[in-house]
Parts: sequence; structure tokens; C-alpha cells
Amino acid sequence: MKLLRTIQRQLLMRPMRIAVVDDQRSWKAYELLVVAWHLARRIKATSRQQRIGIMLPTSGLFPPAVLASWMLGRTIVPLNYLLSKADLSFVCADAELDACVTVGPMIDFVGGLPEGVTPIRMDQMKFGGIPPIRISKRLDPQHVAVILYTSGTSGRPKGVMLTAKNLLSNIEQIVDRAQFDRRDSILGVLPQFHTFGLTVLTLLPLAIGCRAIYTARFVPRKIIALAREYRPTVFVAIPSMYGAIKAVKDATSEDLRSLRYCVSGGEPLPQAVSDGFWERFGIRISEGYGLTETSPVSNWCLPSEWKWRSVGRPLREISERIVDHDGKDVAQGVEGEVRVHGPNVMAGYWKLPDETSAVFDERKYFRTGDMGRLDGDGHLFITGRIKEMMIIAGENVFPREIEEVLDRHPTVKASAVIGIPDESRGEIPVAFVELAEGAIFDELALRAWCREHLAQFKIPREIRHLDPLPRNPTGKIMRRSLTTSTPAKT
Repeated sequence: MKLLRTIQRQLLMRPMRIAVVDDQRSWKAYELLVVAWHLARRIKATSRQQRIGIMLPTSGLFPPAVLASWMLGRTIVPLNYLLSKADLSFVCADAELDACVTVGPMIDFVGGLPEGVTPIRMDQMKFGGIPPIRISKRLDPQHVAVILYTSGTSGRPKGVMLTAKNLLSNIEQIVDRAQFDRRDSILGVLPQFHTFGLTVLTLLPLAIGCRAIYTARFVPRKIIALAREYRPTVFVAIPSMYGAIKAVKDATSEDLRSLRYCVSGGEPLPQAVSDGFWERFGIRISEGYGLTETSPVSNWCLPSEWKWRSVGRPLREISERIVDHDGKDVAQGVEGEVRVHGPNVMAGYWKLPDETSAVFDERKYFRTGDMGRLDGDGHLFITGRIKEMMIIAGENVFPREIEEVLDRHPTVKASAVIGIPDESRGEIPVAFVELAEGAIFDELALRAWCREHLAQFKIPREIRHLDPLPRNPTGKIMRRSLTTSTPAKT
């Protein structure tokens, strides 16, 4: 596996450098390898299955767990410890796991591992001496290196199979676009069981030999403190995190002066957050786009190319189509479904051949399910999810447009809009808002604000106060969790 060899070479070239900093300690490059060698022996003695679970907090423990598994030719299955017990049990059974690399606090947090899954506890292992070094298996580039389970829009989680080639291709594509090298350092708090946290925060720094700085819990003041202490060049986060950092009262532009990239992904970046961050720190947040199925990054808008609401041009070797409901390519600037083709696109869904076939079109482009348009410079603009689109009196309306307006109101911290059936108009929008600190909910004022900035048919029929809004582990607002029966605050 070229990716594994690349990482090992980077760790051996400068073994005494600090490769990872986390909440507990700093890790020298050679220490990551030594721990991986020890752990590989334990995994081999404990697990008989091809796939090995990993359930760890965002930290320096995760890289050795990945390396140890790949040294044995295994496939890693990062486990989302925030899943319900039923979903976690389903994932472990579906992936046919018999062991999981973890630590005691994680086991306690999930209330115990599912039956039949043996814990391999890194917090109970001793890593003093260097064990006999084994030669890593030489694996085909199409070896499935990881299976990442996504919640999807409905039903049970499904496993996305990413090959070593998928992951390495995406790392090389990102490095090519951003010109990263070993002089960079990347700060982040995203969970490593998530595709963004796995590729961008974990594998990329290991592969290019730069430093990664992790913290397991998002605390805005701590992010500022880490930026002051370690002077990272890259910060990777989701929009809500940037909004919270913007609100840290004693933070200054000097604290973040080392950053050449502040990257936002996972969900659309609200204008209020983008503009506020620029005004406060003089840094333009650059948006990226991708999915678990694309390893994940397919587009990235660098600060030098910034356009409002653009997620940038496709990365190297990636081609994109915008198609109508009949699957025909649309003209420049016309909205349609975004479809992606490239070496970073997944091998398929684990044990779901029919779903795999259905998600690729006749030209082998991946159907993203996202709506968007391309401009004359090749910039992609995401406008919404096909399944979340509302048809109001015959007009296509996406939640994001209404949410952008609500989010600009000074009393609103975040919002989510859903469509509900209506006999006369087909659907009508209903909004849920999370209030800014100290704000008072005033539905009439918010509706008046919407009337100033939206067409009449897009104004929410009802605006409810819901604090907090439902979010997934990375902080993305989960619209599908909202219904008209969702209890609201008054």
C-alpha cells in the first residue's frame, strides 16, 4: 500500500520531530511507529476478521491504530461513539467485527461494546521497548483501506468502502491545490471517525510530514489558546465552530495571524459567519465540498479565488457534471444535480451491490444528491439537497435560501427550515431557530425580517424557537430530525 509506505517513510525520515499534539501529550514521529508495531502484534493475536474497529477520541492514539491495522493488511472501521446503542451494534454486526481498538473511557461512554466485539485497550498497553519489526504487507492499491459508515438520509447506516488509492489520491489532490508541505501545521477538533477528520486532519499530515494539533472537545477559547501557542498554518472546522470562535471576546487578529487557510466544510457557510469572521479577524474562510463517498474533498475555493457561496473548482483529476432530472447535462449557470468522477470516488457500499450500482450513472459519475451550478470559471455553487427541496406553488425552493436570511438576523444563532405538506400550495416552509446568547424570541419580528428579504411564497408559515437545534457529531444541523411535532420553546 503506497499510502502506508508514504506515511512510514515520513515518520522514519525525521523520527525525533513532534508529529502530533493532543490534549494529553506530544507524540514524536518514532513514538507513533513504536506504538503501531506493538498494537499490530496485539491485533494479530486478538482478531481473526479482516476488518478491525477503531473507537478513540480525537487524539494521537488514532494514527497508530490506523497504521497497525494497515501493517497487517486489515481494513479499518472507525466507529462513531455518538451513535445510539442500536446503531452501534448494527455497524459492528454489519462490518463483522470481532475486535475494536479503544480506551476505557470510550467503552464507558457507549455503555459497553456490542456482544462478540473484544476491546483492545490502548490505555492498558505498555509501549516501552521496540518490538520485533515486521515487514508490512504489500497491498494492492485497490485494497479497501477503510469502511466509513454514514447515516444517510434514512434507514440504517451504510458502509462506504474507500481504497488506499482513493485516500492517497485525495491527499495528493488537496496538497496540489493548497501547496501544503512539511512546514505546515494543521489544527482541528473534528472527530477522526468522520471522513473530514480522517483524511484531512489525520492521514494528510502523516503523509506529508507536517504537524497535527488535536483537541477532542470543541471549546472556542481553547482553539484560540492553541492557535496562540502552536501557530498553526491551517485550521479545519465547520461553520458553527467559526461562529463560536468569532464570539470569543478577547480574541484578536494577532491570535490567528499564522493561519494561511481557514477551511470550512460539512455544511454551507452562512453569510453572517463568513462576513463576521472577516470583519473580526481579517481572514476569509474558504469553503470546500465533498462527501464521504469522495474521500471526501472534491472542491475547494482558495482565499485567492474567493467568490461568495462558491466551494471552488474541482480538484485535480476530478470532473463534474450538472444534470437535469432526465440526467442530461445543463447549460452553464443552470441548476441541476452535481455528479462527480475521479480517482477519489469510492469503490462502493459494503455488502450493498444494488445501492452501489444505483448511485453511479451510465458514465460512471457518482450521483451526489446535491443540487448546484457551475459558473464560467468552473466554480461550483451548492444550492441544496435534492431530497430537501421544497416545491411551493410550483416553484423550487431550497431551505438554505431561507436559512441565510434568518441567520442574518441579530437574534438568530442558527436556523433550519423544512417543508410540510399543504393542500393549496403543495408544500410550505416551517423554520426552527436557535437564538444568539441573551436574545429574546420574537416570531413576529422574524417574520417581518423575512418579508423584507424573501419573496412572499418563501416566507415561513411558522417560526419556532428550538434550542439547541439537532446536530450530528460534526455539528451539522440535521434537518431530517425536525418535524412539525418537534417540541419548541416559547
